[in-house]
Amino acid sequence: EPSADRLLVLKVLWNDFLVCYSSRPLLCWSVWWALSTCGYFQVVNYAQGLWEQVMPSRHAAIYNGGVEAVSTLLGAVAVFAVGYIKISWSTWGELALSLFSLLIAAAVYIMDTVGNIWVCYASYVVFRIIYMLLITIATFQIAANLSMERYALVFGVNTFIALALQTLLTLIVVDASGLGLEITTQFFIYAGYFALIALVFLANGTISIVKKYRKQEDPESSSQVTPS
Repeated sequence: EPSADRLLVLKVLWNDFLVCYSSRPLLCWSVWWALSTCGYFQVVNYAQGLWEQVMPSRHAAIYNGGVEAVSTLLGAVAVFAVGYIKISWSTWGELALSLFSLLIAAAVYIMDTVGNIWVCYASYVVFRIIYMLLITIATFQIAANLSMERYALVFGVNTFIALALQTLLTLIVVDASGLGLEITTQFFIYAGYFALIALVFLANGTISIVKKYRKQEDPESSSQVTPS
């Protein structure tokens, strides 16, 4: 029966979902992927509103399109270069996510608080380069922990969560039915959002590394114990 087939499909999807997200590395990278993509979309969508406040287009020539093009080009170069970086992402991945998320937070904060359009442009370029670099690494790490049949499920779920969070953030921070905050206050919140992501992954990454090194030390210490 069609209803029985649909239930079977849903059951298979649910079981695959549980299997995929029971993997700690995949869960870690997926959480960062969803959270950072939400923040990235917010910054990209409202950056030009911030630039318009810093330097109104009626008062001077603006280079918004050029900045978008340059940031995309440099981001592509960074993505190409990351292939030559040799690092154990399974060990240092969470701390790297924390560090770069903090740099993203700093770039957004500088873009928000320094009332100079060229500083805003430069901060935006840095922001996009770091995000494009990290999202490429995160996508690779997620794919490395998956069978090919589950790619669509995991990336679909991650994208859905990112868009749901973005919708919620927009309703609360931007929409007039919510707080309806000024653009500078919005970007201050986005900077704090990325800083919070950095703190969460810093704490989690530190705990993971400590546990890993303790596990490595335990067999060594037990092997040194000789029977009396």
